[in-house]
Amino acid sequence: MELNSLLESTLQGLGYELVDLELSNHGKLLRVFIDKPDGISVEDCALVSHHLSRLLAVEMDFDYDRLEVSSPGMDRPVKKEADFVRFCGEKAQVRLRVPLQGRKKFNGILRGVKDGHLQLEVEGDMISLDLANIDKARLVPQF
Repeated sequence: MELNSLLESTLQGLGYELVDLELSNHGKLLRVFIDKPDGISVEDCALVSHHLSRLLAVEMDFDYDRLEVSSPGMDRPVKKEADFVRFCGEKAQVRLRVPLQGRKKFNGILRGVKDGHLQLEVEGDMISLDLANIDKARLVPQF
């Protein structure tokens, strides 16, 4: 089973959402970002860390030196179509793989998804961005 799929199904069973997964330092550092509707506490991170440590040793014999589990933060990544729908009305930064109208970076308000395209309000104008062309998207914290 692929690492992403294993973590996603395991975390879902524990009541958490897998927001993002990062491998760095040549795969020796594994970072897992989790969320749940009422937010993440230090206790949540500890519980998930202990569970995943045992899971990775048994299920995958996955070789890593360090596992970090944390919340996605206020500027959480928006990756899945369901995320774009869930955070409709929130401000976000979006970076494209291939430029649209000569631009790769857009800041605007998420207005939903229609036929595989993100509807983003940018300075009062509505633009449509192909979800497949989105390289990265993050919420912009509002204070």
